[in-house]
Amino acid sequence: MQYNFTDPESRIMKNADGAFVQAYNAQAAVDADHQIIVAADVTAQPADAPHLEPMTTAIVAQTGHAPQRLSADAGYFSEAAVTALGAHEIDPYIATEKVKHSQSVPRAPRGRIPHDLSVKERMRRKLRTKAGRAVYKMRKAIVEPVFGQMKGARGFTRFLLRGLVKVRGEWSLLTTAHNICRLFAARPRVRAVLRMATG
Repeated sequence: MQYNFTDPESRIMKNADGAFVQAYNAQAAVDADHQIIVAADVTAQPADAPHLEPMTTAIVAQTGHAPQRLSADAGYFSEAAVTALGAHEIDPYIATEKVKHSQSVPRAPRGRIPHDLSVKERMRRKLRTKAGRAVYKMRKAIVEPVFGQMKGARGFTRFLLRGLVKVRGEWSLLTTAHNICRLFAARPRVRAVLRMATG
């Protein structure tokens, strides 16, 4: 195991370019209607799948109720997580494998769903349906822009602090700043709606 003397709590992780970097794994759950971050966390664990259940618990703690639907990319898929979401009556849309943008998605088989399909096979089939594809593709317009705004508009490309506690504080500050910006941007629309409702 390699040891990092600058920040021993961070871990080696693969970034979007495929390069290995010393990093933390920042998580965010985003509201589909307003792009408000409803839950956030940072861990030193590279894999995303173990974070799905804790993030769902955080969503419930922050908002007071479970989401009706939850979409996530292939890194979050695990049979245990999907089963747990179903137990909380959350309708999951989680990719079972990475698909290239140029790759076409095969059509879902027609007819009744066979009883002997695994959780993964059922999810794969669900995401191949017209309704499943429509829900899952919205993920790109819900959560991806939030990370893009943090990087592009706010210049956040790396954590400046060291140690998991401080990095969590930094991420909390960034997500709060994002939410304030979103709420400020929504203010004129809310005023217009209120004027229409009262006038």
